[in-house]
Order: sequence, then C-alpha cells, then structure tokens
Amino acid sequence: MIYLDYNATTPLEPRVKEEIIRTFEEFGNPSSSHSYGKNARKIIETARKKVAELIEAEPEEIIFTSGGTESNNLAIFGRALCFSKGHIITSSIEHPSVLNPCRQLLRMGYDVTFLPVSPGGIVDPEDVKKAIKKDTILVTIMHSNNETGIIQPIKEIGEILLEKEIPFHTDCAQSIGKVPVSVNELPVTMLSLAGHKFYAPKGIGALYIRKNFIIKPVLLGASHEKGLRPGTENTAYIAGLGKASEIISQEFSQITEHLHHVTEPLLNGLLEIHNVKFNGKKAPRLPNTINISIKGILADEFVERLSGKVAISSGSACHAGTRKPSHVLLAMGVSPEDALSSIRISTGKFTTVDEVMETIEIIKQELE
Repeated sequence: MIYLDYNATTPLEPRVKEEIIRTFEEFGNPSSSHSYGKNARKIIETARKKVAELIEAEPEEIIFTSGGTESNNLAIFGRALCFSKGHIITSSIEHPSVLNPCRQLLRMGYDVTFLPVSPGGIVDPEDVKKAIKKDTILVTIMHSNNETGIIQPIKEIGEILLEKEIPFHTDCAQSIGKVPVSVNELPVTMLSLAGHKFYAPKGIGALYIRKNFIIKPVLLGASHEKGLRPGTENTAYIAGLGKASEIISQEFSQITEHLHHVTEPLLNGLLEIHNVKFNGKKAPRLPNTINISIKGILADEFVERLSGKVAISSGSACHAGTRKPSHVLLAMGVSPEDALSSIRISTGKFTTVDEVMETIEIIKQELE
C-alpha cells in the first residue's frame, strides 16, 4: 500500500526509533538529584538544544509538550489567562486546536476576531492591522495550512505586530522540515511544533516562547518546564524529538529537494485528469501538499475506495452521518459541492517517484 498522507502523520524515522529505544534504558526521573535523574536530565537538555537549533532559538526558549494541540492551547490560554478580558485575532482557516480555544475564550467573555482569507487562502496583513484594537492581547495565525499547504505571510504580519508591541503566536506544525522556519527571520513571540509531523513519535511536541515573555500555565502541578507544563517529562520521546530535529537540521536541503522531486510529477499527472481542480494553486504552499477537488465524487467515499491501495485524506469530515465540507476551503470561497469532493495528498521523505506515478494510475482507474 502506498502512503501519501504525511500531513496527517509521518512514519517514525529509523534513527529516531533507535534513539528512543536506547533512551528507554535511562528510567530515572529527570527531577531527581541522584545519578539516574541527572542522566535523564542530561538527555532532555541535549534534546532541548537540538530543537532550539532547528528553529534558531535558545534552549531556554523551548518548552516540551505532548504535541501541537497542547502547544497551541498553552500559547493561547496561557496568554489569555494573564488578563481578565481582552481581544484576540485569529483566522478562519486555523486548525481546530486554535479555533476551538479561541471559541472557548469567546464564550468566556473575551473578544475574538476571525479574519477571512482571500480566494488563494491567504490572510491579508492589512486585515490584521485593521483588526487591532486597544485591548488586543494576542494574534495567532498558522504558518502553513494543514489541508492546503498554503503558507501565510507570517513575517509581514509579525512586523506589523512588532511595531504595535502585540504578541504573535504561529502554529508551525506542518511547516517544520518542509520549508525554512527560523525565529530570527519570523518576528513571532510563540511558535508551536508537533513531533509526529516530522518523523518523531506521536505524543511529543514543543512550544517556543521568546525569552522574557510571560504566560500562565494551563495545567497545575509541579514546576517542570519552567512551571509551564507540569508532569514528569517523557525522556525517551523528548530524545526522539531531539533526534528528529537534528536530522532535519542536517538534511533539510536534501529532504526539501526530494519533496519537490516527487510532488511536482504527482500534481502534473493529477491535473491531466478530467474534472480535477487544484485548490490554492496560485498561493505559496508547502512543497509536499496537494489539495484537489474532483467533480462528481464524494471525497470520503472515494478515499475509502482507495484505502487498500493508497492512503490519502478527504477534505471533509463525517460526523454522525452528516458530511461537513472543509471550513478551510469554504473560507477560500470554494463551493460546498467542490469542498465535499476535495482530497489532500501529501508526500514525504520516504515517498518514491514510482509510488506517485502508480498513484496517478490508480486514481485514473477509480474515476473511469
């Protein structure tokens, strides 16, 4: 079976797996003062340095979490809890781990602006500027979209917010390992990443918090991770995240070159198929992500038909028998019909040209 759903999750990198298995031997509690604890603490701090180097941050600016969802929640709620009320700006195409915390804050009495996007799926920096209020306490805009791969103008938005002294959070879960991400280039205050999107295991991630910026913890407990994320650290998975970060840092150019090498012929082949429409084709996007609508199909049923041959994703979700078109595509002005017929195909470092060519033929046959 061909795996082309790398935006959902990536396979575990063999070298990462080896690092995790090796680290399982270090069972000590990293907070303990004896040698077992000190050995575990050393592993964690080495990994913290590697994650920091991946995004050109300082090690003390990295907080380990369970993944992208927790990182996003910690950034948003952690900032909001510093105030009894306030205004937050986000976009209409965010991941649910950003949208739902913002909706919850709205119910709690905070003011939230959900910005629209262009037909190309882009947040206009001028819209961000116009939305700013006297009590704006946070802006959170994703770096790249998980469904379409479209990259947002984070640098331009960040420069506006830097001038206004407004904190800026960005969800980089999909971007790491696919496009350059540096906190020296992006004027952001907080940045989320998820390990299982770049060949580390599920259940581990990190939140970058710029030095001297203050947020409050969402979970209460002991003083782990500078008091922001209580709970005994998952030493082995943190080591795995560090190893995955190290590999991306060392092999970034080869990985991205490979993504272009396998994704471009896949896209070209798909666009030759009758009734295929490329969503967001004029926007800057990740080199591995393709989102298309195929007229005349229901995407979830089509994905199921392919499930024994090719693993891809639909652009809609099925809940209790009710199909819901992608909120991302609807925000881009895609019709509900086309949104319900949309599929996402995402390649990765282990994808081969033979696999993508075979995928094109499989999809053609299924549409005949």
